[in-house]
Amino acid sequence: MFRGDSRRVPPFTALILLLAGFASATGFAPLGLWPVTIAAFAVLIGVVRRATGLKWALLGGWLFGVGHFTLGLNWIAHAFTFQDAMPHWFGYGAVVLLSLYLAVYPAMAAGLAWRWGRGSDWAYMLFFAAGWIVTEWLRARMFTGFAWNPLAATMIDMPVAGWTRLIGTYGVSGLVVLFAGLVGIDLTRHFRGGALRRSAGLMHSAVLVIALLLLAAVPALIDRTPASPGGPVLRVVQPDIGQDTKNDPAHDNENFRKHARLSGRPEPEPRLLLWPEAAVPEYLDEDGFARARLASLLGPGDLLLTGATKRHRAMTIKDGYYEERTIGGRNSLYAMDAKGNLLHRYDKAHLVPYGEYLPMRPILSAIGLSRLVPGDIDFWPGPGPQSYALPGFGRVGVQICYEIIFSGQVVDRANRPDFLFNPSNDAWFGSWGPPQHLAQARLRAVEEGLPVIRSTPNGISAVVDADGRLLESIGHHQAGFIQMRLPPPHAPTVFARLGNLLPLAFALLLAGLGVAFRRRAR
Repeated sequence: MFRGDSRRVPPFTALILLLAGFASATGFAPLGLWPVTIAAFAVLIGVVRRATGLKWALLGGWLFGVGHFTLGLNWIAHAFTFQDAMPHWFGYGAVVLLSLYLAVYPAMAAGLAWRWGRGSDWAYMLFFAAGWIVTEWLRARMFTGFAWNPLAATMIDMPVAGWTRLIGTYGVSGLVVLFAGLVGIDLTRHFRGGALRRSAGLMHSAVLVIALLLLAAVPALIDRTPASPGGPVLRVVQPDIGQDTKNDPAHDNENFRKHARLSGRPEPEPRLLLWPEAAVPEYLDEDGFARARLASLLGPGDLLLTGATKRHRAMTIKDGYYEERTIGGRNSLYAMDAKGNLLHRYDKAHLVPYGEYLPMRPILSAIGLSRLVPGDIDFWPGPGPQSYALPGFGRVGVQICYEIIFSGQVVDRANRPDFLFNPSNDAWFGSWGPPQHLAQARLRAVEEGLPVIRSTPNGISAVVDADGRLLESIGHHQAGFIQMRLPPPHAPTVFARLGNLLPLAFALLLAGLGVAFRRRAR
């Protein structure tokens, strides 16, 4: 399998790596086949270990990454069905093109491990895990960043997810790679020997796997603050509005009635109503009638958090006359009281390229590309994470839609909130995107020790406690509401205090151990 030109991956081996990459993505939601992910990464690590050159190792990691991202990000193609400026079939090409780029990061991890870990299986595994941590962190930052589906998300329902409190999401991704390395390298090495060596190898592997499983379970044994039943009342609304009607003005009144019906009537105890991203089509800071209509749904102590667009206008000269025109917008969340007063506005900071703005607009629009969201005006970014005081409900931090996927970038650390609200519009994302989005929101809850509340037009809306547990949810393509008391926050976790310095320090530790094992082997 490994004979021939050392600069090329043999065709059969290339196919194995590509298929292993596809299989590795089945560990993400909605399938949740995390043992398959472990096995697939074991194949990657074992095959690249026997590569006959650095280019071979890089290409092997890249092929694996192409399969990994193509299947895991298939939901992106669904977004292209909601616009007519570009052919719908281009969505599948966009998934492949994006995967060809994202696969560079697994390739770098594989090349780093092969280059610096040769001569020692332990050094190789440690460098692979360290490389995966660093490259996953880089993926979240390069070219505006695309942090979707970190490997740790496959473990969200496993005890090992608790380690995100200490070493963050990227650190847990490294633990998953290290575990796969134990399975792939240790067993492969000992099965190549005789019967006695195979028996010793199995014993050695079993001890290592059990030890790692026990280590992974440690966070589950940490005593956490018990949930308090005395928090304020939340009412999360999911109206089941699809993308095909959401932006159609002919459906605006019907969509409002859906939100209003699910919001219920005012009650003796104040409620915090939470509506999805862009739930209100009107410009709330300009439209007094729209504010009054929303205020009519609220009791005296109620507050409403709802998504809407902020419009920016300016006077320009056209044909010798002054005219006012829209020059930009912001994807915003407004907090409003029962008198129709706008208390706060949060502007989304981490915008989606091609969704909320078109990069290099003069060039790309000239060749026929456009935003997926209707309109020719780009959104402008906000200042980043901020916390807002809500009288009677504590402090809220807001992350709109996919902002929640960026580990270490979701909380105003100088003004820590009591909970995070993640209004989103997952109607773009097909059937795979919404559960993957929810899994990543749950990782943020564990990392930061904060409850996360999600409201979406058609799923998946949810209340997640500060340990990442899913307390209540409304499924995909269902209308409904969740009314319950706000779960309490925990004290700031280690990660909440130090952020992504921790996974990077963990990667440095793994690399240092790798150097020590390599020197020992020599």
